[in-house]
Amino acid sequence: MLWNNLSYSKRITSFITQGQIRQALFTFHQFQKAGFKITEFLLSAIVRGCGRLGTKEEGKQVHCIVFKLGFDRDMILMTSLLDMYCKCIDIKEARRVYDEMPQRDVVVNNSMIFGLCRCHLTLDAMTLFDNMSERDVGSWNSLISGLAQNSEGRNALFLFKKMRVEGAEVDVMTMSGVLSVCADLAALVNGKQVYGLVIKYGFELYLPVGNAIIDMYAKCGCMEDACQFFMNMPIKNVVSWTSLIVGYGKHGLGLEALEAFDNMEREGIVPNKITFLGILYACSHAGLVQKGWMNFNAMVHKYSITPMMEHYTCMVDLLARAGHLTEAYNFVERMPIKPEAKLLTALFSSCCSHMNVELAKTVGQRLIELEPEEAGAYMLLSNFYGIIGDLEGVVNVRKLMSKRGIRKTKACTWIEVDRKVHSFESGDGSHILNKEIYNYLKNLVKKMKNSGYVPNTSMVMQNVDDHTKEEMVLSHSEKLAITLGLIITPPRARIMIVKNLRVCADCHLFTALVSKIEGREIVARDSSRFHHFNNGSCSCGDHW
Repeated sequence: MLWNNLSYSKRITSFITQGQIRQALFTFHQFQKAGFKITEFLLSAIVRGCGRLGTKEEGKQVHCIVFKLGFDRDMILMTSLLDMYCKCIDIKEARRVYDEMPQRDVVVNNSMIFGLCRCHLTLDAMTLFDNMSERDVGSWNSLISGLAQNSEGRNALFLFKKMRVEGAEVDVMTMSGVLSVCADLAALVNGKQVYGLVIKYGFELYLPVGNAIIDMYAKCGCMEDACQFFMNMPIKNVVSWTSLIVGYGKHGLGLEALEAFDNMEREGIVPNKITFLGILYACSHAGLVQKGWMNFNAMVHKYSITPMMEHYTCMVDLLARAGHLTEAYNFVERMPIKPEAKLLTALFSSCCSHMNVELAKTVGQRLIELEPEEAGAYMLLSNFYGIIGDLEGVVNVRKLMSKRGIRKTKACTWIEVDRKVHSFESGDGSHILNKEIYNYLKNLVKKMKNSGYVPNTSMVMQNVDDHTKEEMVLSHSEKLAITLGLIITPPRARIMIVKNLRVCADCHLFTALVSKIEGREIVARDSSRFHHFNNGSCSCGDHW
């Protein structure tokens, strides 16, 4: 084939459209060597490809070509460069391109908002948004999603409210984005309101919106509503099925997740790596070891999906939770990739639960050597050494945390009642009903102790007396949130709380006892899964 300028350009843009970015870049280098004329259109396509692939260095080389050829006044090309730097999270270069642009339209500003939200500069993004003389739906969507990605969901909901007050246009992306915010916050009331708007605007048949509704109901603790909506969807794709399966898994409904997976295959929908992540997670939290192995093998051999670290972590967690600690450790040893801290943390946690001290020491040492960035791993290590009476080990872990600049994430629990969110930290005394909360809690604990409850203070590592340790445990954030719920909601009403960390053993037992004493259904969503407490027992079977 005789190559010319046009055929090269068509081939390069075709590669980019098909997602074959590396091949496009290779062909572009051949194009340069052949001495063909480089156009603004071709450079813009190459820059977009660099952004999609995250290849900043090659993007910078193209940037140099732009200046060399005098194309830096081309708005489309410069917008592509700005977008590329934002996607590569190089906000310094993105700002430089933005500042040097001869003019800035709404598309440029939207790209900059997106970039500012990705290095986590949300205040700068909001300032830019407020100063924009012209906004479109993309402006609102960029900031709403950016705030959500930076754990500023409440601000995202406030912005959506402002969007509606100003009469701004909304689209499918707006609705799916706001529904995702409601899901992350477990803001059921807001989620139902947004669902009403979805129907009003006629967006309910759009798959991204429908899938977001399933996810919202599941993460708000309403699995029955999620299932009902799923059943009524006229069209379902792999994301729809995956959302349902992941929801079942988070609620500890392993058998239901497996049934949904079987139905999905019968419908001819091909599962992806996220689907298998959901099904393995479901098997792990339901203790379905054989089913977990079967699906892991099907993923690899039937669907030719290369396992990610998350899949290996789920398998190790599945085996270790079920008490197959040696098998789990051997699985880690046979893995074709080096285990990450999260995987070893899962294995270590189960070693502690099953009190396999020797294996816990081995895994714990490997975990320390990986220098994990999450405080949770260090706290597990510290608690383990405390339980086995190795005070030197406790001190060494704390020193490592200090040396590596690791700070313990503050436990926070929130409860939403009558559209108002009440947030608590451990030992919190800031709530307006603080006195009532602690008095109610004191009486509640007294009833529990009469029934044999003894607060578990083993996780308190501070050098304080036993009475102070007990007070610290009894003022954990979830206990305060539940007590508030008991005070301000009608008798027998369901209470739902959300915690940013995994619930501790004592709070788990406390909540189960409260559900029996007070005759309440209590739903707790922690960082790992859902716990449904009723009449003194939990849906997790005390295994989480």
